[in-house]
Amino acid sequence: MSNWIIDSSDFSAEKVADLGNQYFIGNGYLGVRGTLEEYGKDQLAAVNLAGIYDRHGSEWREPLNAPNALFTWVEIDHKAYQLPICAPLEHRQQVDFEQALHSRKTVWKTESGMLCVTAQRFASMANPHLICMEYVVSTDFCTHVTLHTGIDCDIWDIHGPHYEKTEMDVKGEALTVLATAGETKAQVAVSELVLCDFHGNQRIDCSDTKILREIQFETDGKRSYTFCKFISIYTTHDCSDPLHDALACSNQSAKTGYEQEKAAHIGKWSALWDNTRVEIEGDNAAMRALNYSIYHLHCIAPRHAESMSIPARGLSGQTYKGAVFWDTEMFMLPFYLYTEPKVARTLLKYRIDTLPGARAKAKEYGYRGAFYAWESQEGGYDACSDYNVTDVFTQRPMKTYFRDKQVHISADVVYGIVQYLKVTGDTSLLDEGAAEVILECANFYRSALVKRADSGQFEIHDVIGPDEYHERVNNNVYTNQMAKFVFHEAAELIRKLQRGCCPLRAKLEKQFDLNSMLQKFEESEHRLFVPQADKETGIIEQFDGYFKLENTSVEAVRGRLLDKREYWGGAYGVASQTQVIKQADIVTMLNLFSKEYDSKTLKSNWDYYEPRTEHGSSLSACMYAMSACRFGEPDLAYPFFMQSATADLNGGGKQWAGLVYIGGTHPAACGGAWLTAIQGFAGVSDENGVMKIHPQLPSKWKHMQFNIYFQDCIYSVEITGQDYKISKKDKK
Repeated sequence: MSNWIIDSSDFSAEKVADLGNQYFIGNGYLGVRGTLEEYGKDQLAAVNLAGIYDRHGSEWREPLNAPNALFTWVEIDHKAYQLPICAPLEHRQQVDFEQALHSRKTVWKTESGMLCVTAQRFASMANPHLICMEYVVSTDFCTHVTLHTGIDCDIWDIHGPHYEKTEMDVKGEALTVLATAGETKAQVAVSELVLCDFHGNQRIDCSDTKILREIQFETDGKRSYTFCKFISIYTTHDCSDPLHDALACSNQSAKTGYEQEKAAHIGKWSALWDNTRVEIEGDNAAMRALNYSIYHLHCIAPRHAESMSIPARGLSGQTYKGAVFWDTEMFMLPFYLYTEPKVARTLLKYRIDTLPGARAKAKEYGYRGAFYAWESQEGGYDACSDYNVTDVFTQRPMKTYFRDKQVHISADVVYGIVQYLKVTGDTSLLDEGAAEVILECANFYRSALVKRADSGQFEIHDVIGPDEYHERVNNNVYTNQMAKFVFHEAAELIRKLQRGCCPLRAKLEKQFDLNSMLQKFEESEHRLFVPQADKETGIIEQFDGYFKLENTSVEAVRGRLLDKREYWGGAYGVASQTQVIKQADIVTMLNLFSKEYDSKTLKSNWDYYEPRTEHGSSLSACMYAMSACRFGEPDLAYPFFMQSATADLNGGGKQWAGLVYIGGTHPAACGGAWLTAIQGFAGVSDENGVMKIHPQLPSKWKHMQFNIYFQDCIYSVEITGQDYKISKKDKK
């Protein structure tokens, strides 16, 4: 089997969710779950759209799924041959993730002979509005076949239904649907056009939820029968008349033809892989898993937009309300920074453009400055509910404090901006609003500080750190250190502006008293309390009182569960009064600020916190992997790297938080795998504006090769053992 292909013969109901994630295809504008063509909402089939949301009644707002125009199945002698209803003789599903092609082959034994169905589809990387499919039917006997294919408007929604009206129509040769959302009145247009290489009698069948073609034809038992489908999707976020544009796109694609559209799509992917594939000699499993992770990051990059970010579950569905979390800046952004900085810029422009929403949220809570949404949707709207988890026993919503107390999010945004400036050298982002973001986030933390009357030190109280199982704690080290970082960067920005006259300085002076702000930020950075390592053990207490909690094991806490779907945190969670944490917290901070700590401190905290970490989030493993690299133990890091790199390749993982479905792909883990490989094992870093390489490969890795973008240049990096070679490449 090729290193670039994953495949499976499984079609069981139990694997539907995992397979939909594993065989996902996408192009940043839309994502198509890896379900089979005959599947509907019961099998979690979905075409998820980026950046367009709706709310049904009082339910959670979530992104829209488009009507599914891939919907197809075969009927012979009045019997439908569909999985999982009709068991096959043979079945295989695969994704070629080098070319981003999804395919399947299924063989059924009928009363008269063999029926074979093959299909191939792609979400075009050359045209983000386009999905193409080739569907082939063959039999080894003569028979009458009815193909059913069209647009299924019976959509899988977690918190829907979202469309108050779906208008189905036939326009020329195309089937169309114009769906109108109930809350936002946003419209989604789908146009579907079919070309057959055979003659068949065709009629249109329209019901309340579907508009389908019935194509009837006779097989001769010798040849195959192929039809190609050209699907186009536009919304009112794209244009004023999405149905017109969708029709034009599907018609033009049909004229272009399937093979030419596929060639254009593959060509775009080839160009992406030229700059991003990673080659590893001595460990095919790691190389395959890492490149598969990179594939997922490519599938969800919003290249079609100038200001858009990536949801926590990518485009694999409506999980987590399709909202943007800290995951993007802290786990995904580095990949784009070092490979495709235009995408990184797009992600950060989203944060700049949602600054008004962050200001409004800060004001709502009585703060100044910018308090970014924990679960950010369009305009910076915070989709996070006060009751984000459902109790599995009472089935009542449980009060959580993610929206109110995850104040580190604003610092995470600033961290992303600062990394962009360092890696790209593109200071124009500051002129376009990033400077205001940095200053307003510093204003927010200044207004959140509390002062000790006796010592005069500043502290940050009543927060939730990355751990999440422990709510409303004081002096979470990650939060305090990140706030200190924001104060430093804001003060440094003002000092740079004051050293010269420029339009940006003049612009900011109209909004802010820069002299006063500089004094306040310098004071805040200096006086903000950040807990330090114990002089004897080297261990840092995660927050005030953490060491007083019950010191027990993850397995002991897991054994206290009465239902495996229970939420571990909150007021009554099994972990909340113990030292067991959800994910890397202190270790994340130490990784980000590793230059400020010696290797002994990094190792001591790794040794203390890892056995107490449930790894209940896909964000966790990569931080432990990175930290192990920081203190020079790549083989210790390796299994955590593989845990991140295989998060979607192997499937599984948490599907529920209480009674809330949280399944989907794990792009932050994918980003974390790349981060570990490139910045951890390969040791790529920025040191005062200069790219440095400090390799420490796992023992089984004999050679590593990859490309890296830095300061407007692309470099090829080759590593063998401790030796490395860097050469500059021409831009394409």
